[in-house]
Amino acid sequence: MACGFRRCIASQLSRVLDLPPENLIKSISAIPVSKKEEIADFQLSVDSLLENRNEHSRSDNQVQAKRLAEKLKCDTVVSEIITGPGTINFKINREVLTKAVLQQVVEDGSKYGLKSELFSGLPQRKIIVEFSSPNVAKKFHVGHLRSTIIGNFIANLKEALGHQVTRINYLGDWGMQFGLLGTGFQLFGYEEKLQSNPLQHLFEVYVQVNKEAADDKNIAKLAREFFQRLELGDMQALSLWQRFRDLSIKEYSQIYKRLGIYFDEYSGESFYHKKSQEVLKLLDSKGLLQKTIKGTAVVDLSGNGDPSSICTVMRSDGTSLYATRDLAAAIDRMDRYNFDTMIYVADKGQQKHFQQLFQMLKIMGYDWAERCQHVPFGVVQGMKTRRGDVTFLEDVLNEIRLKMLQNMASIKTTKELENPQETAERVGLAALIIQDFRGLLLSDYQFSWDRVFQSRGDTGVFLQYTHARLHSLEETFGCGYLNDFNTACLQEPQSVSVLQHLLSHLAAVAHKTLQIKDSPPEVAGARLHLFKAVRYVLANGMKLLGITPVCRM
Repeated sequence: MACGFRRCIASQLSRVLDLPPENLIKSISAIPVSKKEEIADFQLSVDSLLENRNEHSRSDNQVQAKRLAEKLKCDTVVSEIITGPGTINFKINREVLTKAVLQQVVEDGSKYGLKSELFSGLPQRKIIVEFSSPNVAKKFHVGHLRSTIIGNFIANLKEALGHQVTRINYLGDWGMQFGLLGTGFQLFGYEEKLQSNPLQHLFEVYVQVNKEAADDKNIAKLAREFFQRLELGDMQALSLWQRFRDLSIKEYSQIYKRLGIYFDEYSGESFYHKKSQEVLKLLDSKGLLQKTIKGTAVVDLSGNGDPSSICTVMRSDGTSLYATRDLAAAIDRMDRYNFDTMIYVADKGQQKHFQQLFQMLKIMGYDWAERCQHVPFGVVQGMKTRRGDVTFLEDVLNEIRLKMLQNMASIKTTKELENPQETAERVGLAALIIQDFRGLLLSDYQFSWDRVFQSRGDTGVFLQYTHARLHSLEETFGCGYLNDFNTACLQEPQSVSVLQHLLSHLAAVAHKTLQIKDSPPEVAGARLHLFKAVRYVLANGMKLLGITPVCRM
């Protein structure tokens, strides 16, 4: 739509300047809207039109802008032309703007904002997004929540732009911790507890065996032997490991269902413990593998022995490491998916790991390593239940849902809800997700229960309330007013501001002052269309973030 207005302006400029319109469109930019004052909508920088910019002073640009503006005329699309410092500013006819925006929103529906010409030329890419990736045999910890939320948003956004996205959950399901857990279960595990509350029991076993291994070298030795048996394919060890993995995925699937998140592939480090041996052979054949005095195998990424650039790829007993399995996974994914981009969503503490991973792929001869990228993020601090318990995500979700139910119980409309538990869950998730997205991506942030439950300001609760309120307007008045509308009834500054921003804060205030009830039918219909457009845009944005909008609360 903005592209359409740009074309209209470019068309008039081309007649005056005798230049093709397509050469001028890129010089016309949208002006960010302001909540404080009504300003022009588009701006032409005269400097961008001049061939030899260095030869022209600022005063020359102002003179050129004034001369050019005098040759331009307002028309049915442009209502006002104003010169600025070296610029020409164009204000779009408010009635034309109103009609164009509202029609476009209603026509495009869930695709509004994505059908822009800005995206039409984008080639469709094959994109892999690896995110969430909890550790098997442990309850889903809140530490994995940020990766899950951010990764889901990236995948949603790429998919919305028309790319072919594969969502991979790369489980931490292999490694020395399973040597400890297998040994621990054989020593301290109970079958009955494993059946009734599997991950809680495995967590307790893991804590106990770690404590014992710190004091008893024999337990540490048994753990190493158990993991070695796993790597060698011992059936008894593999059978126990498989049970732990299956029970974990079953519980994780329930968490993901609550979060509204799905994956195309459940992968894991275990898929690559054999292929990692092939990676070691390849590294050795290229002369990159070095043996240390301790018997481990390393790759020197600096080439001069810099300790900070040494990456260990094999233990002294020949078993694989996280880095080796990640190399094997990346190579396998390129073979299977031939991806254009692979995105790893993991906390900033793993930046060095991914830098080394991509560097090793490159020196192994894989030019496509440049297509791999790590999206780092800060960690959540202080995220515990109000009782101060160990923070498992299930406990946090339960507590938020309970609190939302209590808040909703005090509102009379809650009685009309078909499924108050589901509504409370969706509002609670919105609160959790919006708090997570509020800060800078790379910054650590302090989790606050008070902020989560806030119903005003930039919060998930407020977003859901606004969407529900706007939906209520349509339910109440929609039958009589949604057939057609007169854009002339939406020319007051507040209507134009809501239209330009399509934001929940402005809409929340405006629906109290831009009354539908008791307004003339033509005015009421126009306002209802405006609020419906706001709700569409709000819902689309919420869905991209991974939030399911509620219609009542």
